[in-house]
Amino acid sequence: MSTCMAGKTGKIKPNPVWENFLSPAHRVERAAGEFRRGVPVLIASGAPDAWGVALAAETLSDETLLALTELCGPGTLILTHARAATLKIRLYTNDVVRLPLSGNERAADIRAIADPARDLDNPLKGPFEALRTAPPQSAETSVKLAKLASLLPATVLFPAGEPVKPALRASGVTEVPADDIAAFERSMADTLQLTVRASVPLEGAENTELAAFRPRDGGPEHYAVIIGPKSAPALAPPGPVLTRLHSECFTGDLLGSLKCDCGDQLRGAVQAIAKAGGGVLLYLAQEGRGIGLMNKLRAYRLQDEGFDTMEANQRLGFEDDERLYDAAARMLKLLGYSKVRLLTNNPEKVRALETAGIEVVERVPHAFPDNAHNRAYLRVKAEKGGHLL
Repeated sequence: MSTCMAGKTGKIKPNPVWENFLSPAHRVERAAGEFRRGVPVLIASGAPDAWGVALAAETLSDETLLALTELCGPGTLILTHARAATLKIRLYTNDVVRLPLSGNERAADIRAIADPARDLDNPLKGPFEALRTAPPQSAETSVKLAKLASLLPATVLFPAGEPVKPALRASGVTEVPADDIAAFERSMADTLQLTVRASVPLEGAENTELAAFRPRDGGPEHYAVIIGPKSAPALAPPGPVLTRLHSECFTGDLLGSLKCDCGDQLRGAVQAIAKAGGGVLLYLAQEGRGIGLMNKLRAYRLQDEGFDTMEANQRLGFEDDERLYDAAARMLKLLGYSKVRLLTNNPEKVRALETAGIEVVERVPHAFPDNAHNRAYLRVKAEKGGHLL
């Protein structure tokens, strides 16, 4: 296996001296990168018999699938409850479901189950019978790792007990503790640091600074747009400062997509904050409600088939909204603010910020006219997402 895997993946054995310098966040980021390349990751759990070696369903290859099946025996396909419900799979366990594999499946067969964009091309799937026993911790965290890699939330998991574990280590497979994967997002928020601030005059808001935040050990970077003169009373810490939390939206913010209201909300927030005399817009790396751009485009394709925005996310295997706001709270605290007037129509943002230690003294409405392309989307946000439009 060691020779086979080294040849197939192009990996080399890690330097044990360098490995000693890697933080838990470094290991998780490396593991997410391996998932994106279709390379297996060894997930260490508390119980020795609960370790697993996982592949992302989206990027696995026939070659690697066969190699791991020969080494470990048949694996299990791990799906979220949201994707399982779409496939009419009974839910016997918490968090994720496990479908036993025979060992004869090809990568395309597994992707056809995991990817709803292929449902119309492969309509005759199932029936599926999920395992009823509680899954090991490595099952749930393997799906979490796929999400961190911005992949479909589905994995193939193989048992990695003795003597499999030494063979995997000898082949240079990346090893990461399950607890580190579970704690990664909170760690990224807790270690955010203000890296640089610079003046960036904007149309309609010339007195503007851009502040960049980066986690200590790598990870996604976030930005704060600080609008108004530095001496403006509206910007005086600890607040309340007029604040907008804006999740990045490549299609809406940059391309002017009419499918959502993100571009209007972004530019409208800059104008509203400037008019109010100052405030802060946090630009958060949470594309597509936290599922990433490629998965958002998959959701758009499902919307073209007739599903609404929340149904599309669920068919992909995600929650309605995967965003967390701990990073936003950390950014505000680093800027000196503990109180905000929050520019939002989403009550969940109010609750999330307050839970993270930021006092929301007022919710300021932030709505814009609809159009023929986003009317149904906005209606779903109101009716299913609780947005106050």
